[in-house]
Amino acid sequence: MSKVEERLKSLGIVLPQPVAPVANYVPFVRTGNLIHISGQVSVDANGGLKGTVGTDVDLETAHQGARLCGINLLAQMKAAAGDLDRVTRVVKLGGFVQVSQDFIDIPRVINGCSDLMVEAFGDAGRHARSAVGVYKLPLGFSVEIDAVVEVA
Repeated sequence: MSKVEERLKSLGIVLPQPVAPVANYVPFVRTGNLIHISGQVSVDANGGLKGTVGTDVDLETAHQGARLCGINLLAQMKAAAGDLDRVTRVVKLGGFVQVSQDFIDIPRVINGCSDLMVEAFGDAGRHARSAVGVYKLPLGFSVEIDAVVEVA
């Protein structure tokens, strides 16, 4: 088991099977030492988190939804790199939150994923980021996050 996976295990996180694409795209593309990971939604074995943040979903629940996205990103990273210890840097996260008209705490939602990347990779998990509120996300999920990571 990799050091990163041991760290995740100590946090009570078991990586799921990577989520298969639902349309005409691939889950990740590697170019040189960079892996671009397609957006991962707030889905888990129980169906995940759907709904509009600020209306159907509160901030804390949405924050956990972003953490789910992070877990799914980690599963894709492992599939792409073969071993999470090969990830040398989380370069950038792009976060999208399905929000109500008045909800403005979008960065606090995406922190659920950002915090997980730092927990998993330490300083190498610190990244550039965008956090955007949107009207709708695919299949009604509350949060979607994509990533760019560097690998050895």
